[in-house]
Amino acid sequence: MPVVSLKEIVDKAFAERYGVPAINIVNDLTLQSVLDGASASRSPVIVQTSVKTVRAIGAPILFAMWEAMTADVEVPVTLHLDHCPYRDVISECLELGWNSVLFDASQLPVEENQRQTIEVVAEARRYGAHVEGEIEAITGVEDGVGSDTEAARQSLEISLAFIEATGIDVFAPAIGNAHGVYKSEPKLDFERVSELVAAHPIPIALHGGSGMTDAQFHDLIARGCAKVNISTSLKMTYMQSTLASLRRSEEADKWDPPTLFADVSRDVVALTQGLAETFGSAGKAW
Repeated sequence: MPVVSLKEIVDKAFAERYGVPAINIVNDLTLQSVLDGASASRSPVIVQTSVKTVRAIGAPILFAMWEAMTADVEVPVTLHLDHCPYRDVISECLELGWNSVLFDASQLPVEENQRQTIEVVAEARRYGAHVEGEIEAITGVEDGVGSDTEAARQSLEISLAFIEATGIDVFAPAIGNAHGVYKSEPKLDFERVSELVAAHPIPIALHGGSGMTDAQFHDLIARGCAKVNISTSLKMTYMQSTLASLRRSEEADKWDPPTLFADVSRDVVALTQGLAETFGSAGKAW
């Protein structure tokens, strides 16, 4: 199965009402492990890269890793640039071959956000790529992008006007979700998703998925959240697994990096498989 477009993945998930894990990787090990977990689950997967990761590794090197690791992939996969307010980074990633981008202009007035999003959609289309849009900042800072101040939610009319004017392929509304670790079970506006989808059937991106309950996931996916973002859980799994492996090495006084890599990979694969089961995407590969 070759790499496919974001739209192909999310449109199918939206029509059949399952969610696709959209997982932010941080390096080559997590990239390969997410792909391995999706393959083991026979699940489509959206591999996401933050601006911070793109800058840390370098977009050309990161894309070369992606090409090499997906050369023989057997499930539908796509590469997405997450929360990017920088037009130059968007242009670089699209030119290299990213399949989609989230242009995050949520800090701008809606009118300016809409104007620039129209430009980004036109740019993406020249590469056969797709665009996720948002008009409200999701609470919390993710890899240096965002704010801890909750943004005011726009009306249904303004949201629909933005979706229709820009021609975006996925919409990310604020529904009480947040990036990072929730201090308690989040209070979510489920009806807002239903209202948006009823008025304009478009796949919805659910941000701030790390820490939501299975019941919340199931409810929101049934309402149209076809793309479910996971970043914090991946980072926690990666670092906690690394810490546990290093402690075992210290106790045994055996320092073998491949053992560390295998331990971390096993846990990231398990995380990916668990997400596919929870979101209903396991077995949905085509």
